[in-house]
Amino acid sequence: MNETEIIDLAREAIMLTIEISLPIMMVGLIVGVAVALIQALTQIQEMTLVFVPKIMAIFLALFVMLPSMAMALVTFMERLADKMIGIQ
Repeated sequence: MNETEIIDLAREAIMLTIEISLPIMMVGLIVGVAVALIQALTQIQEMTLVFVPKIMAIFLALFVMLPSMAMALVTFMERLADKMIGIQ
């Protein structure tokens, strides 16, 4: 493998990381904003109130998205292994 292929693989790995983490991060962001809005409307200023709904939503999103995340990682690893085997 030359430098160009290594850089392409690194770029693909970074993009895969972003693709996998983006839905989970968006769920956390949306739930956090919703809870903050509710806190602002009701004037409840409890700092720990944000964490429980956000953690529950992220765990639920992980549970739902885990099969597709695993398939994306397996596909990437198979392509990477095929490239490594092709070297020898």
